[in-house]
Amino acid sequence: MSDCIKTFFKAWQIEDEKLRFSTINSSVVEAIKYDDPRTPETINGIESLNNYVGMFSAHAPGWSAKVIKADSIAGVTRVTVAFSGLGPEGTEQTQLGQYFVEQDGDLICRMVGFVGIGE
Repeated sequence: MSDCIKTFFKAWQIEDEKLRFSTINSSVVEAIKYDDPRTPETINGIESLNNYVGMFSAHAPGWSAKVIKADSIAGVTRVTVAFSGLGPEGTEQTQLGQYFVEQDGDLICRMVGFVGIGE
């Protein structure tokens, strides 16, 4: 798995907008395309993606997103991500998501995410 994928998900816990933008910028192409169940349409471009990821860190302060499993075939990487942090009751919670990632060289060019891991 490419380091750009790990770097991208590290950005999800960064609350500082400029630092988060810099981190995302180092992991994706300028014309990045991103979809997940919470996006009403495809997110296009780094700035829009930074704003979207910023909503996660704003609404779930202290939570992190960590790649826990990855495999690749035919130029697509399947990534399982654990989103973890303290829930409303003060207990540790983890939600899993699965992403399908395409790269252009060493950078992510398209991501499609799903809630859960398809089981």
